[in-house]
Amino acid sequence: MKRPYGKALLSFVAAVTAVTPYLADWNETHIYNPTWSPHAKFHVGHTMLLGTVLGLLAIWYLWRRTGDPHDNLRVGALFTAAYWLAQAGAILVPGTAAVDAQFADRIPTIAGVQPNQVILDAILLALVAIGYRWQRAELSHRPGTARPARTKQSP
Repeated sequence: MKRPYGKALLSFVAAVTAVTPYLADWNETHIYNPTWSPHAKFHVGHTMLLGTVLGLLAIWYLWRRTGDPHDNLRVGALFTAAYWLAQAGAILVPGTAAVDAQFADRIPTIAGVQPNQVILDAILLALVAIGYRWQRAELSHRPGTARPARTKQSP
């Protein structure tokens, strides 16, 4: 019996990837921020659309019925993780900050911690890893989808 819990979890993260950039940035903190240049807003638009494209591609690969299921899973998980990996690395760019100082008071403190993108990145990447592992295990138990063991070829 198929139990696509891993695909469902990966699809959830892919949907979050496609939607949350608009929820976070389509407001006065980014798109409607009068202190931002038009080119900065261009980059925000690019980032939002990239999340949508990656999320939709991930869902398509995760649920398509053609191709190798293992490859589809691998590509779908990669598309799901790519946005969050890039966002996690963005803090390393000189002059960046996880939160604009003028809007820092909008972010609540939970258990003494002020959540930011880095925490969200870590949570979502952990969910991608869990979903990938669950689905890979499910595929290995499904008849006809187990990968043969790799053998060392002689020259």
